[in-house]
Order: sequence, then structure tokens, then C-alpha cells
Amino acid sequence: MSVPSRRELVRHLLDKGLSERRSLRLAGISLSSFRYQPATDRNAVLKAQIIALAQRHRRYGTGMIYLKLRQQGMQVNHKRVDRLYAEACLQIRRWK
Repeated sequence: MSVPSRRELVRHLLDKGLSERRSLRLAGISLSSFRYQPATDRNAVLKAQIIALAQRHRRYGTGMIYLKLRQQGMQVNHKRVDRLYAEACLQIRRWK
């Protein structure tokens, strides 16, 4: 049984009136796993801006996109821009 399904089972048992500790013990899940909140993606906004700049300026590579982000006032590392650029599968189109 996966952890998300166990969480759902614990919620169901809590609704039925069982205590949290007993519900967790019956489901075989720890308290920290039950209360775990996944971290938000820190790079989501930056990735969206990189994609928008790459679509607006098709000839820009990572260096120019990095400079444009810095001009907009963002404090961002060039290695982070390189990594997100590659993850988004963005490339400069080659001449035929």
C-alpha cells in the first residue's frame, strides 16, 4: 500500500472517530509521513520567465537570457539558468 493511500486511510479513520495515534498505528505510517507537506518548486517562476524570454527572443542563449534576468532585477546564478534552460529543452535553432 502506498503512502498517499495510507494517508487517505488515516483521514478516513479520523473521520470515523479514531484517535490520530491509533489511526496511524493501524495504517502503519509515521506521524511525520502523515503530516508531510511537499516543498513548492522554487524554480517554477524562474523557469517560466526563461521560457518566455526564449520564445520572445529566439536567438538568445543562456548568456543573454541570464543578462536579461539580471536587468529585470533578479538575483540569479548563471549555472542555475543554464540548468533550467537545458531542462526546458530550449536550444538555438541551427541554420540549414
